[in-house]
Amino acid sequence: MSKEHKNYLKKIKSEKIIIKIIQILIILIIIFIWQYAANKGLINTFVSSSPENILKTIIKLHKDGSLFHHIWITLYEVIVSFILGSTIGIVIAAILWRYNFIFKIIDPYLTVLNSMPKVSLGPIIIILAGASTKSIIIMALLISVIITIINMHQAFKETDKNKIRLLQSFNANKSQIFFKLILPSNFNNLINTFKVNIGLVFIGVIMGEFLVSKAGIGYLIMYGSQVFNLNLVMTGIIILAVMASVMHYIIIFIEKKLF
Repeated sequence: MSKEHKNYLKKIKSEKIIIKIIQILIILIIIFIWQYAANKGLINTFVSSSPENILKTIIKLHKDGSLFHHIWITLYEVIVSFILGSTIGIVIAAILWRYNFIFKIIDPYLTVLNSMPKVSLGPIIIILAGASTKSIIIMALLISVIITIINMHQAFKETDKNKIRLLQSFNANKSQIFFKLILPSNFNNLINTFKVNIGLVFIGVIMGEFLVSKAGIGYLIMYGSQVFNLNLVMTGIIILAVMASVMHYIIIFIEKKLF
């Protein structure tokens, strides 16, 4: 390895460290300003809470044994919804790529379904699936699957046409072209879709928990708003942010390992 290449790698590593430090500093500065404003009475802590009150609420939830119970319920629903949503979306996108005639027929319906506010379907979902975890997962799937289908189908369509023609010249069939070229060529798009899906799944799960759940972070937020316990509401929001960040970085870690 040349000296220039070593310096280049060192520069990249230093830049990554600096970025992480700045990201952490931003969070710490926000927490400091938030707590300072609360201590000085610059903000209404009844509405906005404070880092100190949130920490106390987390400790209280931990002591009564409900903290990790609620986290696990939401995490389970998110993981199941994410796996199902990503798998179903990618499979349907592959089928639509394989049968373009079918895609032309259902394309406008995908657009309509994607634009429809899914929370309006909540009562119908509850009647069909019952007031249970199934309804929450279905709500999350309705939000994530359509986006996955649209994004991945578009990515499949934009694969290099010259490479497709090259495989066709060797008498490759559609399945061989898909698994040997289309899918591997869209690895980055696949990972980016996973990153988007994490956010969408969290939205769907929390919306579902608002409607039917008796446990979970969404339940905590809804219960806190009903009893005007804004500390509990803000605690739930912060926990959700941490969970979403952890899931996001897990996908990034998997992406690096696969590369």
